[in-house]
Amino acid sequence: MSLLETTASPSSSPTIMPDVQGRPDTRRIAIDHVGVRDVRHPVQVADRDGVAQRAEGRLRMGVELPATAKGTHMSRFLELLSNPVEPFSVESLGRHVERMIQRLDARAGSLELNFRHFLEKPAPVTGTPSLLDYDTTLFGEIDTFGARRTLLKVVVPVTSLCPCSKEISERGAHNQRSHITVVADLLSPVWIEEIAKLVEQEASCELFGLLKRPDEKWVTERAYDNPKFVEDLVRDVATALTRDSRIGGYSVESENFESIHNHSAYAIIDRLEKTRGGQSISPWSSLGA
Repeated sequence: MSLLETTASPSSSPTIMPDVQGRPDTRRIAIDHVGVRDVRHPVQVADRDGVAQRAEGRLRMGVELPATAKGTHMSRFLELLSNPVEPFSVESLGRHVERMIQRLDARAGSLELNFRHFLEKPAPVTGTPSLLDYDTTLFGEIDTFGARRTLLKVVVPVTSLCPCSKEISERGAHNQRSHITVVADLLSPVWIEEIAKLVEQEASCELFGLLKRPDEKWVTERAYDNPKFVEDLVRDVATALTRDSRIGGYSVESENFESIHNHSAYAIIDRLEKTRGGQSISPWSSLGA
C-alpha cells in the first residue's frame, strides 16, 4: 500500500495526505492482536433454516500485526460491519473472519459477536406462543497456519429444584432460576436452538415467556418430579455434549440463584482445549473458559 493517500480538499483540489499507520516500524516486535472491541452495531444473525433475525451486536474484531508494520487500519473493521456480505451464523462465521483478514492484509485474526437471540416457544399445555431470549456469543478465529476455530456460547435460563428440599419437606420443595452456560468448540455447525434444547432437556424444567394456568401447573409439577442439584445439572449437560460428535470440546457452568439464600451456588466442568497445534489460543473477553 502506498504511504501517501490522495483526497479532495473542501475546494476540490487534490491533497496528498500521509498514511502514517502504513509506514514501516523499526522496533521489530510483532503484535498478537490489534483491533476494535466493545463495538455496538446492528447485525443480522441467521438460524439453521436460514431465517435472519436482526439484533444489536457487541463485537470485538482483531488481527495479527507483523513486526514490520506500524499499525493496522482501524476504520476497515467498521467498514466490514457497515457493508455485510451475509448474515452471521455458526456456519458463516469463518467466512466473516476470512474477509476481515483479507481486508486488513493480515495473516491471522479473530472475531467475537455477542447478541440476544430470540426463540419462539409454545407453552407446554395450551400451546400459547411466546418468545424467550438467550444470551449468545459467536467466536471465530483463523491462525497463522490457516487453522480455523469456531466456538458457540449460549446462556440458557432454566428452573432447578433442590432434591434435598424435596426429600426432607412434607409440603413442597424450594426451586430457583438457574443459568446454564455452554461454550462448545464446533467441529461442524451446531445451532443455537440445538444447544438451548439440549440444556433445557437436562434441567428440572425449562422456562417459557408466557404461561396460562394449565401451563403453570405443568411446569410446577415437572420441576417437582425432576429435582436436580447444581452438580447434577452440569454433569447431565456434559454427558449430552460428549455424545455429540460435532463438538470437539466444551465447558458447561451452572449458576443457581438460590431462593432461600442470599448467594448463588455454581458448578463448572471445563473440557475445552486450551491449545491448538501447539499454539495457545487467542484470549477473548466474554466467552470465558
